[in-house]
Amino acid sequence: MLTSGRNPKVVAAVRLKKRAFREADRRFLVEGVQAVAEALAEDGRLETLFVQDDLDPLAIRAKQAGVIVDHVTERVMERLTSTVTPQGVVGIAPFVDVTLDALGPPGAVALLHEVRDPGNAGTILRSADAAGAAGVVFAGSSVDAYNAKSVRASAGSIFHVPVVRDVSTEGAIATLRRRGFAIVAMDMHGDEDLFEAQLPPSPAFIFGNEARGLPAEILGTAERRVRVPQAGRAESLNLAAAATVCLFEWVRRSRATTGTLEALVAAAAHDIRSPLTAMKGFGYALGKRWTDMTDEQRDVMLTGIVHDADRMDTIVRQLLDAARVMSGTFQTFAELVDVSDVVRQITEQQARDPEHPPIEWTGGVGAKAMLDGGRLKTTLLAFTEALVWWASDGPIRMESELRGGRLVVSASREARGDVDVASLFEARRPGAGGGSKIGLYVARRVAEAQGGRVSGDLADGRLTLSIELPAAGPEPLAP
Repeated sequence: MLTSGRNPKVVAAVRLKKRAFREADRRFLVEGVQAVAEALAEDGRLETLFVQDDLDPLAIRAKQAGVIVDHVTERVMERLTSTVTPQGVVGIAPFVDVTLDALGPPGAVALLHEVRDPGNAGTILRSADAAGAAGVVFAGSSVDAYNAKSVRASAGSIFHVPVVRDVSTEGAIATLRRRGFAIVAMDMHGDEDLFEAQLPPSPAFIFGNEARGLPAEILGTAERRVRVPQAGRAESLNLAAAATVCLFEWVRRSRATTGTLEALVAAAAHDIRSPLTAMKGFGYALGKRWTDMTDEQRDVMLTGIVHDADRMDTIVRQLLDAARVMSGTFQTFAELVDVSDVVRQITEQQARDPEHPPIEWTGGVGAKAMLDGGRLKTTLLAFTEALVWWASDGPIRMESELRGGRLVVSASREARGDVDVASLFEARRPGAGGGSKIGLYVARRVAEAQGGRVSGDLADGRLTLSIELPAAGPEPLAP
């Protein structure tokens, strides 16, 4: 076990937090369970893995793949990570970027011009991965794609979508045009509506700086200047949200389908916009009235920002999984999951909303199974949101049981008599009632992709939503 922060292996890893050393070593840190799991899914992506628990399923997978695995103390792990609450796994991976000449149609490209926020950059990588994009280009003085926050925000998508970096925006535009892409500048004052414009088959969407947008000289090089239409009063969409909408509008066009996919994209854009609007309002109030507020008022608004950020993260995860299921690239990452712990995380997350009904766990302590814990959490979050909107009163009750080697987790609440249960599992357009428009739709298809199923039932005065999944391992579920 490595116990000292001065150990040469630890020192060599910690230095990768700085860009200059990353460039010198052409290596970067990969933090978190999801990002490490995605890296391990492809041979040669991960060179070293530091773990607090040497029996962690990721540690076992890494050893089987020939990755060097080092067992470290909690204190050493804190030095290796950049997060307040480390997840206990940090990897080292070689750079994955490619040249512009490696990108080519068919496909769409997201070209980032002086995008500075690492969270935005990482989220755009995730959305590009979900949309099956041809690549993401970090141009001009954009944030480093290997920044720790960018890598975390990409949740492993940096290993799936081609990344180009350290190029000028003008040079990237010229090369992409030569490679067969049409340049589409995204501008809030653009003269074409995204949903009405004739998008080219292989667009290179250019997204500008969060504060300044795109300069006139870049706008002048584009074949089209397009805006994302807005019906509400928000000043603008967050950059990552706008990029997600653009990429999935391209997905909708390129698949030449209507109906479900069209409803999914429109509904997701609507779902993303609500927490963004709330976060913007909180941020504006805090910035303008900070000194006039009490500590309690500040805490309420900061808690609201975290709550809405969690909602956005869930929606992006749902979009990513929907795209992977549709494209046939969906993969699961099984680990030993304590179902009661997943429910506890959900309870804590939803408690940030003071109006959210309480969640009661009746499945007992120690309920464990080998399955994809991240997907289970996303599904149960979709269940709770649906029960807030479509059930009537009282707490949300969650329970689990093992039925013939399959884990069943259900959530229920006192019902309203007018609920059409079947319709809850379809992607719904904006204006078609409250709650998430895509959560249960995605949950059902993700469960089916794992060999399971999601169902709903209205009986005995309760609305019940259930997920059933294969449960593997020597102790799938403890009573």
